[in-house]
Amino acid sequence: MSEDSFRFGQKCFIDNINFPRGFRKSGDFTLAESELLSLYGDTLLGLESGLLSPETIEEEHFVRTLTQPHKAKTKIELVWIKYMKLTREPRRFHSLNSTHSYKVPSEIMPAASMKFEEAGQLDANI
Repeated sequence: MSEDSFRFGQKCFIDNINFPRGFRKSGDFTLAESELLSLYGDTLLGLESGLLSPETIEEEHFVRTLTQPHKAKTKIELVWIKYMKLTREPRRFHSLNSTHSYKVPSEIMPAASMKFEEAGQLDANI
């Protein structure tokens, strides 16, 4: 199977909603993957949505691969599955802030665990 038997798209494939700066500048795709998406993305979207019917064996395999992504073999199939995953699944976001409450142990900061009256007595003794 090769990319030669896939039809080129009628137009350059652009996704301004999910990748407003383009596939190349998104950081999610390599240069080769972004080139494949630009050239073949219009055809792949048509095959996936059913607007186009497969004309070659490779296009038929691509349509079957959409229901079974683990059987993807060609670069086009793999890049389209990657595109679908990035656009249709929610992205995980990791931050340095936590919602978990953290309390300082009293052994580390004894003054922080004292009551207000005890702290006042401590200052008076000094």
